[in-house]
Amino acid sequence: MSAKLNEMQRNALGRLNIERLNEMQSAALEHCCRNDSMVLLSPTGTGKTLAFLLPLLERLDASCKGVQAMIVLPSRELARQVFDVWRAMSTPFQMTALYGGRPLEQETASLGGASTAVIVGTPGRLLDHLNRSSFTVDKCTHLVIDEFDKCLEMGFLDEMSKLIDKLPAVKSRFLISATDAAEIPQFAGASDIVKLDYRKGSGQPTVRTSFYTITTTPDKRLERLFSLLCSFGGEPAIVFCNFRETVDEVYKYLTKASLHCVAYNGAMEQKQRVLALYRFTSGCSNILVSTDLAARGLDIKDVRHVVHYQRALSAEIFTHRNGRTARWEAEGAVYMMAFENKELPDFVPTELEEYTLPKRNTLPPAPEWTALYVGKGKRDKISRGDLAGFFMKKGGLKPDDVGTILVFPDYSYVAVKMNRMREVLKKVAGEKIKGVKTLIMPARIK
Repeated sequence: MSAKLNEMQRNALGRLNIERLNEMQSAALEHCCRNDSMVLLSPTGTGKTLAFLLPLLERLDASCKGVQAMIVLPSRELARQVFDVWRAMSTPFQMTALYGGRPLEQETASLGGASTAVIVGTPGRLLDHLNRSSFTVDKCTHLVIDEFDKCLEMGFLDEMSKLIDKLPAVKSRFLISATDAAEIPQFAGASDIVKLDYRKGSGQPTVRTSFYTITTTPDKRLERLFSLLCSFGGEPAIVFCNFRETVDEVYKYLTKASLHCVAYNGAMEQKQRVLALYRFTSGCSNILVSTDLAARGLDIKDVRHVVHYQRALSAEIFTHRNGRTARWEAEGAVYMMAFENKELPDFVPTELEEYTLPKRNTLPPAPEWTALYVGKGKRDKISRGDLAGFFMKKGGLKPDDVGTILVFPDYSYVAVKMNRMREVLKKVAGEKIKGVKTLIMPARIK
């Protein structure tokens, strides 16, 4: 572990079970000790979230009441992810996440007056709150723009300009991404910032990533995708499509073929998207079929395979898709579904090996976990510990039978071993959690 870490940072890393920083994270921390701002470019999966959270933690003042830092990112999922990392670090400073999909009034109530030190959220929602004066920013001296190349694209440009204009006290700026922006607008204040570039060429994690092609014809593409996924033996995989309609088509085909998969795209309601990601990350499903919504920033552990069912529309998208595998020190593989006699784009590695599909398909084993819905959450003073204790005491489960638990304001998800689900549901039927009866049932994406 780096000697430059203070006690608070060391404790935070310890709670994340991280023993040492990598080269990029150490360089970012050292740079931020000497400078107010930075642009950090590093491949996906290298731990960029910690590279800006640790320096930020050092800069916060415990004696200061009010918002001291704002983290802006392009999606709800990224906001939740950063929030979850900060919560796991268990710092003395409160962070509040603000993003769409829930009432503004509900978020305003969650700000907790002057106790919130860090705000994380999407540009539009942050701007809505600032226009309503939900919180003050006269002490907000630190600005982080994560995935800044996306945040500063045309779709967010106007909102970002107005948002930064409402932050007059900002002195330090951290701009973070896996890919550079063609041009950083002047309002972002990055013209004189030192750039740390750890992309090592194209930014693709090629050292730990194997690349393959799957040659097919349009009418055989779904069949060959099914064979490919069967060959993984149940190892987690993400299948990328360019369009929501294609996601639905692939999902329906694979589900009918008895593979355990979930669909994920921007047309789904927020609650559906959360459950889809939860089912995949908790091991209740081993295949995620998605648009490029899942290509950026999501830190999903142990994804061994990335499949380009449809080719990426740009080099940036290609890089971000591939970054979902081979994260940190892990290894992974990328597969390109390619039509016969049709050249791949220039940004795809040349002379790719043709992947040998099995002659006979064998369905992979079913996931060992399943997700349960619990109709109580944080508003009912329910914690993850409460839920784990309830299912072990009332449901007769052992600690190893209880998996990932997520607690939201009004409901929760609990992963339990698939072979114990029916038994558990019978045992907990009618039982009370902290003195309150609640609905407990299998979690379903409607």
